[in-house]
Amino acid sequence: MSDADQPAPPIDKASRSTDPARRPSPNEKRPTAEPFFRRILGSLGRSPAPRPSASVRDARHAISMCHALLSERGEVSSARLAAEVLDAYRSLEAPALDVFFDLLVDQFSPKPDEVVRAADAYREESSQVNLIRLQAAVESPRQELFRRFNMAQGGTGMLVEMRKQLLRTLGEHPRRAGLDADLTHLFKSWFNRGFLVLQRIDWRTSALILERLIQYEAVHEIQGWRDLHRRLEADRRCYAFFHPALPDEPLIFIEVALTRGMSAKVQPLLDPDSAVVDPSVADCAIFYSITNCQEGLRGVSFGSFLIKLVAEDLRRAFPRLRTFATLSPIPGFRKWLASAAASVVGDRMPAELAALLSEFDGRDSLEDKTISAPMRGELSRLCAYYLLHAKHGKMPLDSVARFHLANGARLERLNWLGDTSEMGMRRSLGLTVNYVYRVADLERNHEAYARDYKIIASYEFERLAKQSLLARPGDVKP
Repeated sequence: MSDADQPAPPIDKASRSTDPARRPSPNEKRPTAEPFFRRILGSLGRSPAPRPSASVRDARHAISMCHALLSERGEVSSARLAAEVLDAYRSLEAPALDVFFDLLVDQFSPKPDEVVRAADAYREESSQVNLIRLQAAVESPRQELFRRFNMAQGGTGMLVEMRKQLLRTLGEHPRRAGLDADLTHLFKSWFNRGFLVLQRIDWRTSALILERLIQYEAVHEIQGWRDLHRRLEADRRCYAFFHPALPDEPLIFIEVALTRGMSAKVQPLLDPDSAVVDPSVADCAIFYSITNCQEGLRGVSFGSFLIKLVAEDLRRAFPRLRTFATLSPIPGFRKWLASAAASVVGDRMPAELAALLSEFDGRDSLEDKTISAPMRGELSRLCAYYLLHAKHGKMPLDSVARFHLANGARLERLNWLGDTSEMGMRRSLGLTVNYVYRVADLERNHEAYARDYKIIASYEFERLAKQSLLARPGDVKP
C-alpha cells in the first residue's frame, strides 16, 4: 500500500468523550496525573505518525493544482495556472508519477451514481436532453482537465509525453486504462487529418528536424549525416506529417526511392555510396521505410493519409511513375515459423529447415550458409502462407501486413534475401515483401478488408501459399 493510501489511525471514542453532562460517580476512581518525566520518556519510545514520502507530497501538490485549474473560470488566470501545472508535472520523479496517475484515476473519474441516474432517465425517456445529460455524466472530468492543459504553451507536447509514460505502466496497472482512453479520445480529435501539415524533408530542412529523423528512424537505422544526406538526394524523397502545436516534431515520416522497376532488395537503396540516378526516368516509387515518431500517439493513425498524399505529390512531380509499392519487412515471420508452424508441421519438418531454425541466430547472413534451392523455395512458400493465413483474431498476424492491407494495398511479391541486415535476418530470415498501392483499386481493396478482412494478393503470391507445407492436401492447417 502506498503512502497515499495509508488509512488514518483508529480513534478510541471512549477515551475522548466530550459530553459535558458526564460526571464521575462518587465510587469511580479518578485517574492520577502521570508524572511529567515519565510522560517524556514514554513519548521518546513511541513512533511518530507516518509522514507521506516526498513523492506522495509532490504528486498531491500537482493534483491539488489540477483541481484548482478545473475550477478556474477566468481565461487568463487559467492559462497561467495551466503553465504552473505543467511545470509541476514535469518535476515529478518516477515514483511520484505513479502516485499522480493513480490519483488522476481516483479523483477525476465519472461519478457512478450520476452515470446510473442519467442512464435510468434516458432508458425511461430517450430524449435528446436526457442523452446529452448521459453523455455529460459518462465523460470523465479528466478530459476537461486535459483540454485546459492545452491552454499553456507546450501543453499538447506534454500530454503526448504523459501518454508515452502512461503506456509503459498499463501492464502492471490496468486500472489506468480509462486514463489512456481519455487521452486517446482527445488525440484522435486534435491530430485528425485536418490539422496535419505535409512537409517534404530535404537537405535544406532545419538541422533540428534532420536530427529527429536520425533519432526516430525505426526500420532502417540511419548511420549518421552521410547516410542521411544520401537518403535526401535527387532520386530520393522524404515526407513527414507535422502538427501546428509540435512544429519541430515529426509525427510520422516516409522515405521513398525513385527507381526503374520494383526493387527487391533494400541494401542497394540504403548504400550511401550508390550512384544518384536521374529521377525523371524513374517509373516506380518504392516506399522503403515508414516510421511513427511519437510513442505517445500510438493508435492514432496517420500512415494511410500519408502514403496517399505522397503518391499524389510524386505523380504530379514525375508523370512517368506507374507503380507505387513498398519494400517491407516481415517482422513476425521467423518467430511464427519457429513456434506455431513448427508445432503443426511436426515430424514433416524438413531436417534442413529444422536445423536452420535451431542454429541460425541472425548475426550471419544466409548468403554465408549453404541453403539448397528446394529449401529456399520452401521458406518462401511458408512465408507466403504466413502473410495470407496466419491470423490474430480475424486480422493478419503480421503487424506490417495489417497496416498496408487495411490501407488498400495488394500483396504482390516475396523477395529472397531482400534485407540482409542483422535485424532483417533475425526477424524474417532476410525475406521482404512488396505491397503495391494501385490508386484505382485502393478504395475497393480497403472496403473488402474492412468488411470481411479479405486479403488481396497477386496470383503468384496465392500460388506460393497453396504449395507450402501447411497447405498441401492432407496437411493439417493451424
